[in-house]
Amino acid sequence: MRTPSRPMAALSLTVATALAVSACGGDTTAEASSESAEVTVAHAQGETAVPADPQTVVVFDVGVLSTLDSLGVEVAGVPEATYPESLAQYGGDEYAKVGSLFEPDYEAVDALEPDLIVVGGRSAAVYPELAEIAPTIDLTVDNGDFLASFEERVTTLAEVFGEEDAVADRLAALDQRVAEVRETAAGAGDALFVMTNAGEVSAYGPETRFGMVYSELGLTPTDEALTAADHGDAISFEYIAEKDPDILLVLDRDAAIGESGTAAQQVLDNELVRGTTAWQDDDVHHLDSSVWYIAPNGLPSVEQMVEEVAAAVE
Repeated sequence: MRTPSRPMAALSLTVATALAVSACGGDTTAEASSESAEVTVAHAQGETAVPADPQTVVVFDVGVLSTLDSLGVEVAGVPEATYPESLAQYGGDEYAKVGSLFEPDYEAVDALEPDLIVVGGRSAAVYPELAEIAPTIDLTVDNGDFLASFEERVTTLAEVFGEEDAVADRLAALDQRVAEVRETAAGAGDALFVMTNAGEVSAYGPETRFGMVYSELGLTPTDEALTAADHGDAISFEYIAEKDPDILLVLDRDAAIGESGTAAQQVLDNELVRGTTAWQDDDVHHLDSSVWYIAPNGLPSVEQMVEEVAAAVE
């Protein structure tokens, strides 16, 4: 949930040329000062001074790209990736490609002469190398405190790009919707979050990357014993039948990364899964896999994810 007070990262933002504005006064001076302002951003790997409202931005995190796109912020460089349908335009030639989600093409990044680089999640490990090219910030979200961390990161972006009011309104609406879903979820029965991948199935518990469905949105875990493993716990169809969830949330990794393979609907369509309460009550919910797997930390993504869980419990 979003905290009522301004998050730590936002508090650390300082406008370096604010004194020039107050000393000279007038709109013209204020505009000139705004153009030369610099802000210091606290992020997952330290603090970085960046230009206010940077004009040449390279983004390695699809969730961050989703947020910037929804705010109308133009970017200069993006990674080669399988983008959600809503971001399909970034796969085209009009956007310079700067490597993959994991491995930057440093020469391509340098050629763009960016004044801001944003990494997160899959690209966080290459922060030191990218920071040698241009001011770089790491907006990786803490899955252990997902919504608070996510909202802090989104608020940071809003302040860098001068979109504070628009983001504050959307986060307030999101908080309200989360509260509504959480209240409804309390009486919706237990739920199991599974991911299919190349015909195999894994389950995710409260301490995993998809744990927000339990910790933030109030679903009751079918199995409290699931581990915090990054890739979930491998499970069998017999396990699903034995646990007999009331609600089954399904993510198809093959679909998310653009791989051909047996679709999740086919993988789960067998006698054991068809016998569960979730299947019998038509409570098997196939999620937008690219949003949940590729861009789960974007503002539009989280808004959609909350609505998909809402559809499962309302």
